Amino acid sequence: MFRVTRRYQFAASHRLHSDALSEAENWRVYGKCNNPYGHGHNYVLHVSACGPVGDSGMVVNPNLLDCLVKQEVLQPFDHSNLNCDVQSFQGVTPTSENLAIEICRRLKQNWRLAFAGEWPRLEKVRIEETPRNIFEIRADEIE
Repeated sequence: MFRVTRRYQFAASHRLHSDALSEAENWRVYGKCNNPYGHGHNYVLHVSACGPVGDSGMVVNPNLLDCLVKQEVLQPFDHSNLNCDVQSFQGVTPTSENLAIEICRRLKQNWRLAFAGEWPRLEKVRIEETPRNIFEIRADEIE
């Protein structure tokens, strides 16, 4: 069984803020990331799939994976304000944890449209927000 990981990049801005918290609490929880004007990141996304080597000699067709990631992640998120431009973050604080959950959910929901057979399987999504802040979620942890 192999794991294959493809790397992608996109830029997006966000503001970490919860309407359920006071201004002081938001500042305490989110610090400078609570800036009213938001801030941006150049995210690095890793999408990992697993499976056996198929008749093609590959585990996953990289062109099919690239098309899926482009449609479900890069087009809706690249150069967006996550708070304002992405419907799924209306009422949800767009932390990198929530971003990873949303990306994994989108890929998992549409995985079988790109890969019709039992293999490959989406294994995990990893987001590098900064060199020090890296977030990872396994696909089997998402409904």
